[in-house]
Amino acid sequence: MLAFRLDPRLRGRVDAADVVQDAFIVATARRADFFAQSQQPLFLWLRWIAANTLLELHRHHLGTQMRDAAREVSWRRRQNDDETRAALMAQLTGGATGPATAAGRAEARACVSDALARMERIDREVLALRHFEQLTNAEAAQVLGIEERAAGKRYVRALERMREVLSTMPGGLTGLRP
Repeated sequence: MLAFRLDPRLRGRVDAADVVQDAFIVATARRADFFAQSQQPLFLWLRWIAANTLLELHRHHLGTQMRDAAREVSWRRRQNDDETRAALMAQLTGGATGPATAAGRAEARACVSDALARMERIDREVLALRHFEQLTNAEAAQVLGIEERAAGKRYVRALERMREVLSTMPGGLTGLRP
């Protein structure tokens, strides 16, 4: 999850393993918070801690300003949609086997970008959670604050849309499976 969500501009400076270590330090210090609540599974609580650690790292290294408390909204709306879309594009086009030319790679990226742009934001997020972070439907639903069945349906629809687009590309990037 951390490697997937890590901003590409930081990959030379920061390793996902370092973020995991920092997250575990925070989790150890806040373990009483976890034991005080019983509704969230440990895995998702640790994921939340790791995501917040990564957010702070991005703010520190990329100079993102802290948000005004008066402007705070649900984390589902706070997450930068461009980050999820960029991470999905990198994963979906990174192993492209089409023409080894810059034009071929640019065409593949444009095709994937167009397909992602046509999806609803929550569909892109459920695709990232299920396929790349390998969460279950129940875990993805809890992270997104939606019903488990809705998460499953959104994932399958998003996967089908991507499969349609990717199958038309040179090299037929069709490695996505539900």
